[in-house]
Amino acid sequence: MLTKRAFIILLTVLLLASCLACAKKPKAEPAATIRVGSLKGPTSMGLVQLRKAAENGELTDSYSFTMATDASEIAASLVAGELDIALIPANLAAVLYNKRTEKGIQVIDINTLGVLYCITGDESISSVSDLAGRTVYLTGQGTTPEYSLRYLLEQAGVTDCALEFKSEATEVAALLAADPAQIAVLPQPFATVAMVQNDALREAFSLGEGWDAVSGGSRMVTGVTVVRKDFLKEHPQAVERFLAAHADSAAKASSDPAGTAKLVAEYGIIEKEPVAQKALPKCAVSCITGAEMESALKGYLEVLYQADPASVGGEVPDGGFYYASPKT
Repeated sequence: MLTKRAFIILLTVLLLASCLACAKKPKAEPAATIRVGSLKGPTSMGLVQLRKAAENGELTDSYSFTMATDASEIAASLVAGELDIALIPANLAAVLYNKRTEKGIQVIDINTLGVLYCITGDESISSVSDLAGRTVYLTGQGTTPEYSLRYLLEQAGVTDCALEFKSEATEVAALLAADPAQIAVLPQPFATVAMVQNDALREAFSLGEGWDAVSGGSRMVTGVTVVRKDFLKEHPQAVERFLAAHADSAAKASSDPAGTAKLVAEYGIIEKEPVAQKALPKCAVSCITGAEMESALKGYLEVLYQADPASVGGEVPDGGFYYASPKT
């Protein structure tokens, strides 16, 4: 039987243990409203399951979604504080960090890897080297498509390839439809859509595979997800919940392609569900976080910096650019 003194000591220890446990438990924050912006393409395709879950009231937080065809539109809204989380080209995130937000954003995940393909009906084109003396049509001036292609051209020793930029992938696809002999670089899913609509077109080569062959081990990172640091500071748990929901949504793009394709069509990313399902395997939908994210993205940005410092905002972003989850 415990003595009175022993009982008091035991009770004190238990109370202290309980207090310590409470102190370690993070204070629960209220649900947040998260404003998310993404581009019409693979980044939005990786979000569709999350978007549907939000609409069905299955998530703790409430969401509003903005989808655009021009990365500059999403970037402007992010800088203006009109978006909290944005899915944008990798190099644009570096430029915003270095030049336009006073290091006010952080990358929380990689959402797409290599999704750029050279599409043409010209049978003579099978590699970057074959673009010598030719004109290539593409979108994304000042972002991933331009800098990735210019890097690959430089590595191949091609100095006389002309790049003609259009504002939207649909414009490029229309050029190919009118003349399949033209050469274009299109991101998925627009590359697949163009080929489905015109069987004279073919996939000449993947820029992602070309990158892997010459970049010395870095990976082509097409899209990343960034958060405003002010929002992160105010709603850290909401950001963690978003990451968990995004990871689940991206995983379902692989595990449930039929269901994902249905939502891709429902949200107007690709008009026809069968085409969406065909495109999904080539869209490199991802949700890469933590150390793996930092390693892949830093390597990619370093390659771009060596090719053109302006492509990443004058310098490779410092360590503050990368979000580290408190759970790791």
